[in-house]
Amino acid sequence: MGIATDVGVREPGAVDGGVRRRRGGPGAWFAGLLLLGVSVVVGCRIADTDALTPVPQLLAFLPWLLAPTALALLLALLTRWRTGLVWGVAALAAVAWFMEPYGKTSDPSGPPLADLRVLTANVLLGQASDALVTAVRRERPDLVFVPECEQRCTEALKVLADDYPYRSAVEKYGSEGSVILGRTPFTATGGIPGTLGMPGAVAEVKGQKIRLQLAHPMPPLPDTVGVWRRELGALRDFAAAEPDIPTIIAGDFNATQDHAAFRRILDTGLRDSSRLAGEARTPTWPSRSARVIGAQIDHVLVSEDFTAHTARFLDLPDTDHRAVLTDLTLHRPR
Repeated sequence: MGIATDVGVREPGAVDGGVRRRRGGPGAWFAGLLLLGVSVVVGCRIADTDALTPVPQLLAFLPWLLAPTALALLLALLTRWRTGLVWGVAALAAVAWFMEPYGKTSDPSGPPLADLRVLTANVLLGQASDALVTAVRRERPDLVFVPECEQRCTEALKVLADDYPYRSAVEKYGSEGSVILGRTPFTATGGIPGTLGMPGAVAEVKGQKIRLQLAHPMPPLPDTVGVWRRELGALRDFAAAEPDIPTIIAGDFNATQDHAAFRRILDTGLRDSSRLAGEARTPTWPSRSARVIGAQIDHVLVSEDFTAHTARFLDLPDTDHRAVLTDLTLHRPR
């Protein structure tokens, strides 16, 4: 009986030891996989590189990595995985740190010269052209940047010709067509060569020249990441070419502030008007889920000669992008 009693006393310890040996299990493994994936993306953000697929695609949704990181932390807690807890807290802190807006915010030094309202809207192969016409008539922007304006879009926008007589376009089919419209006088330029149309112009407002450039680089699909990076580089070169002339680059950049190639554009001195207006993380794509989860890939970038007062995001039917409407003030360069 004594032997049986001793065995009975030891069995709970043996079971406890088995539990200790099994601590972790599938939950900890899953947490580890989540944290590994998050760490790779955040590591590339820290290293200031867009790396290779799938990193560029995941970087677009960097703020939303808080969700898998929090799940991994919960699993680490439930499975008593101490290493996972420390790892998860570090990953969570890194994601939160990089959610801060990127870029400069200094105010212009010159006196105000003129107010400008700028609208950019990707109309998805022209499908949202009629909705764009309605929005333009309602909002009365001075400049309109329209990526993916193909033949149907070109025809639809003719009804605006009396109010918007100035035009610079790349007239092609499908996503390759784009146009800039203006009430403000401007002269069309050759723009930036690219797979998709990126027309340009030079406007004149109260005697001050303003460089205008539509942005629409290729999206970072697995087989076009290199093209996407090169075309964002071309936009960066344009931004840096004439720093003494006020500049507006607007359109669908297919990039967020978490992409190194996009930050190189901001490093030239341009600022994102949405950030200046306090909307640095408001998603613009995909429009159906933008209010819940999405990425801000449509931008109005301006040189330091501008201030931005408001940024609004318009939901147009028949397109997967939200339009960006920004109210700017041009200051006289010193």
